[in-house]
Amino acid sequence: MAFHEVRLPARLAFGSTGGIERRTEVVTLASGFERRATPWAHGRRRYLIGAGVRSLDDVAVLVAFFEARRGRLHGFRFRDFTDFRSCAPSASISPLDQRLGEGTGAVVSFQLLKLYGDVERPIRKPVDGSVRIAVDGVETGAFALDPPTGVVTLPEAPPEGAVVTAGFAFDTPVRFDTDRIDVTLEGFEAGRLVAAPLIEIRV
Repeated sequence: MAFHEVRLPARLAFGSTGGIERRTEVVTLASGFERRATPWAHGRRRYLIGAGVRSLDDVAVLVAFFEARRGRLHGFRFRDFTDFRSCAPSASISPLDQRLGEGTGAVVSFQLLKLYGDVERPIRKPVDGSVRIAVDGVETGAFALDPPTGVVTLPEAPPEGAVVTAGFAFDTPVRFDTDRIDVTLEGFEAGRLVAAPLIEIRV
């Protein structure tokens, strides 16, 4: 299905809750030992939004956004305020934040990544204008970014062994996980939404 390169208005996310889920398959053997495996390389994020929406104007904006996405049909960008930068939420973005890889003398394109321990999360929806790139610790402005995919292309291949790093802000690609939104009228200019679920999608 199509992905819409639009972000849910930030004010509609206030009061949201969310987190990461993993899928782990556990088999208990007759000896009592376990075998554990996962079919997922990366975690999947889920959110509940809309619980903090109170004005009818904001309710109308969220309903219009939901309609424009056709419910669960189309994906969109969502800013997870607990995890939307290559650095800590309170820090400033630096071109040295995340390691993207090493030069080979031939490769010019690098996928934006964020490391969680030893887990690499591909960043597919960076915020255009926020990306900073460095080669061997020296920042460069000579690169092209493809915002829908998070691929950075340098004009020349970094020499073999040169470390390519990046700093950036990013959105999480999600879709609505419901085809229905319920609104309660609480006054002439006030309303309340039943929290609407969002789920991260692979793009």
